Amino acid sequence: MNDRTINRRGMFGRLAAVPLAVGVAASAQGGQKRGAPAAAPPAGKRTFAPPLSGRETVRRRYFPDVELVTSEGDKVRFYDDLIKDKIVILNLMYAKCDGVCPITTSNLKAVRKILSRDVDHDIFIYSMTVKPEQDSPAALKDYARVHGVSDPRWLFLTGKPADVDLLRHKLGFADRDPVVDRDKTRHSGMLRYGNEPTAIWGTCQGSAEPEWIAEEIAFAIPRQFKRHPRVND
Repeated sequence: MNDRTINRRGMFGRLAAVPLAVGVAASAQGGQKRGAPAAAPPAGKRTFAPPLSGRETVRRRYFPDVELVTSEGDKVRFYDDLIKDKIVILNLMYAKCDGVCPITTSNLKAVRKILSRDVDHDIFIYSMTVKPEQDSPAALKDYARVHGVSDPRWLFLTGKPADVDLLRHKLGFADRDPVVDRDKTRHSGMLRYGNEPTAIWGTCQGSAEPEWIAEEIAFAIPRQFKRHPRVND
């Protein structure tokens, strides 16, 4: 097992990140429809089958459908509008950040270009502020303009502080040390990426080389959508 495999499949446990494992995909694809009750076991038989599909289990546990606001001022629901049925990349940032945020934004621009060349499928990027009290939609719009981001598939998001904080914790972006977590300048530099329909999720470092990030994200992309031999499965 190489370092990249360890990164994408083992890092969630080490970083208290979203433990959305590849193994969930099988039940997500082959299980019953969302919300359908599990079939009753035969009389006298015990069963350990989950009552929900893997996809639905992941949705309920990690994707609260809170309302967010885009840099254009549009209101969106986190799960229904942004995550459901999509392949996505998630990261944290704030408008006046002079640390990892510009580096990650620049890398994501390069990653977007690589994936647009290598993948015949829409990939959505969502950059969520860790300082919603300060980052209005206008501030995020200005950040996107300064960094040359103009793509309808890449949204910069803010919202109510309590909702943003809930998402940070649910997605595994919060630090276990409450002192560190309160200092938003030390926010996570990790990326979460995933294929929501198949419940395949992973994580990688946002300051890594863009080519490597793109290969990691390609892990969550179905084979039929890949069109360049350089991208490894």
